Amino acid sequence: MNNGAFKMETFHNEQVLSYLPGNDESKNLKKELEIMKNTKIEIPVIVGGKEYKTGKLKKCIIPHDKNHVLGYYHEATEELVELAIKTALEAKNKWESIHSEQRIAIFKRASYLAGSSWKAKLNASTMLCQSKTFFQAEIDASVELSDFYNINAYWLSQIYDHIPVQTIDSMNRIDYRPLEGFVYAVSPFNFTSIGANLVGAPAIAGNTVVWKPASSSVYSSYVVYKLLEEAGMPPGIISFIPGNANMISNVIINHKELNAINFTGSTKVFNNMWKEVGKNVDIYRNYPKLVGETGGKNFVLAHNSTDIKHLVANLIRGAFEYQGQKCSATSRAYIPSSIWPEVKELLVTDTKTIKMGDVEDFNTFMGAVIDKNAYDKIKSYIDYAKNSQDAEIICGGGCDDSIGYFIEPTIIVTKDIKFKTMMEEIFGPVLSIYIYEDGDYNNLLETLENISEYGLTGSIFAKDRYIIKEAEQKLVYSAGNFYINDKTTGAVVGQSPFGGSRNSGTNDKVGTMGNMLKWLNPRSIKESYNRISSYLYGNFHEDVDK
Repeated sequence: MNNGAFKMETFHNEQVLSYLPGNDESKNLKKELEIMKNTKIEIPVIVGGKEYKTGKLKKCIIPHDKNHVLGYYHEATEELVELAIKTALEAKNKWESIHSEQRIAIFKRASYLAGSSWKAKLNASTMLCQSKTFFQAEIDASVELSDFYNINAYWLSQIYDHIPVQTIDSMNRIDYRPLEGFVYAVSPFNFTSIGANLVGAPAIAGNTVVWKPASSSVYSSYVVYKLLEEAGMPPGIISFIPGNANMISNVIINHKELNAINFTGSTKVFNNMWKEVGKNVDIYRNYPKLVGETGGKNFVLAHNSTDIKHLVANLIRGAFEYQGQKCSATSRAYIPSSIWPEVKELLVTDTKTIKMGDVEDFNTFMGAVIDKNAYDKIKSYIDYAKNSQDAEIICGGGCDDSIGYFIEPTIIVTKDIKFKTMMEEIFGPVLSIYIYEDGDYNNLLETLENISEYGLTGSIFAKDRYIIKEAEQKLVYSAGNFYINDKTTGAVVGQSPFGGSRNSGTNDKVGTMGNMLKWLNPRSIKESYNRISSYLYGNFHEDVDK
């Protein structure tokens, strides 16, 4: 019997630790890095808590040391994908029937473990698997993961606490059911916490999930799965199915019980999923919910009233932290001609000081890009700029994959506001800059609102408050996360809910009440106290004029 009302009253962001030389977190992290580097693991497909080894093996490598194999993962077969769906449907009734605090407790414990005994594991796996620095791993794999699980518990409690208007003659309730079928979660390589949340948000609401992790981050995703297992996640609630994306998606999207897709990745892949769901709409029991965070071509607009040193520092952080492999990374900038000489000198000088290399060196600012495909794609954009009459590379441009997939922080200046690198998503450490005449600022402002197919993040840098206000008003749909005198990256859970529209996604803002409502299927219940004896209403009466 459960008659108590449980509610999460508050949410607090986790603290980012310092990792100063010799302190405990530094020692623990370095120890875990050493263990992982010297221990090859074999990662199975996991369905219903049971491990399956298909023999179709793929390598998990270190991007900045590409010949170092961390382990191998088994690719799922079509039969295992089908089994994962069957298992999810079978596990659903028991999972959704337990009271909400039982599910919340699992994720609260996972959050606690992520900030304590599992912190080093999560961070080390992310550093090695995704070539993140200790700081980028800390804010992602430990802190943001914890924040997501905590805030989801908070918002779910607030939703459950809501009741409809009551009347004198009836009791009105809402039953916040989970979705009827299963959820398909597809996670990207760049953020461990995103994968954790793509499965965590639906699961805490009572859904069962089939999880396809990115092939280049199976290693760290597996650590997240084991964290949830340690936290008490019952078998079958989340199935872990690495493997061929096309095959897995084809099986899942053609299943009648698919009820939602929770996706982060490329615009092209999400568009294809949307098309396939549309083709299959007649086979589904319910209309599947499509939640997607996709691409970005994020901008910085500088006004001549800006603080130049502040602008340059934020351009470097926004463009080159984690090798520019953030959906929110600064990819294009618009600088007024009057301040460009000073901006250029400082930007080039500071960019050349960036230390690139092995992320196990805690002084490293940039590691390697994720894999060969990414390296080749980014290099092709740099080569295009090198060979163009409309662009000049003023810093960087070097690429070297002899040891790891290293690409120098690269700055391109172009005369063409629609130059290829100003318009297309590169997803690497490449910043393209367009220099505008100060007198053209107002025209540029009008242009920026509609020049890009994306609408994820953007920034205005200015001291003039009227300029700031005007930019905020006119750049309404250019960015789902708009920053004033700050870099385009670094959205914090609960503080800057993340997501964009246009070709950047469905803007469902992870870590909000609105996002949690996506994973619920409300049922209104009315119980009437009044008993009637006739179908006629009280306002019906005999015609007294007869």
